[in-house]
Amino acid sequence: MERAHVLEQIITGYRNTIQQRYQYQNIKDTYGIPDSIDPETVNQLREYFLNYMYPEFEKRQELNEAFNSLEDFTKHPKKLVAVALDATKLIFKYGRHLPKILNTGLKAMQSFKAADTFENNLVDEAIKNNIEGPYNPEKIDALITLLSREEIEKFISISESLFDVLHDKVLIKKIKGIIEYLIKMMQKKENTYTPQQIKGLEMGLEMLTEGDALFNRLTLEDQQNLVDLIIEIEKDALERIF
Repeated sequence: MERAHVLEQIITGYRNTIQQRYQYQNIKDTYGIPDSIDPETVNQLREYFLNYMYPEFEKRQELNEAFNSLEDFTKHPKKLVAVALDATKLIFKYGRHLPKILNTGLKAMQSFKAADTFENNLVDEAIKNNIEGPYNPEKIDALITLLSREEIEKFISISESLFDVLHDKVLIKKIKGIIEYLIKMMQKKENTYTPQQIKGLEMGLEMLTEGDALFNRLTLEDQQNLVDLIIEIEKDALERIF
């Protein structure tokens, strides 16, 4: 079984489960969501998942290249904090809170990598157990049962951190402002930072900006309702499988 081919099929299969899981009428019938969370909101949420956490195979490869360049920063956040500390403007504006704000932003962006790791773990199980595609929802569920429950719960927790950040209007504004400024700084130092590192931050900023736009269409109460709904749906899916 060729790994790249299996990965492409599993990505397609898992995207189909997301399509099914986030259908407005099914959600409304099951969870009794308020009318203010309308079909357009649920559709935009589903598209956000499909575009930024579970993109198609080709886009996944493109995003992986960009986010892999940031891996050194996400594993060692102090390195990016050091870049930020070189910016007098940021220090003056955010003071001692700067490292914490930036670390929170990096953690939120890790949700993309967590989804990539999750998909690759499914590939490992498919190859190890000789489970061939096409991967319909039933086969995807069967592969998920081969992973440890702890591993999946960790993945859900990382995803939750992204939506918690998007729900915090003050924090997300600060994070976006810091990342925008860092991108400008890094662009001026071409000999120090690679184009891929800059692209990684730009992709991360786009993920946060689009998520922020999604949440901004809701009241603060419904933003929290949406976060709670996402976690409940994901945990229910886990309970159903196990």
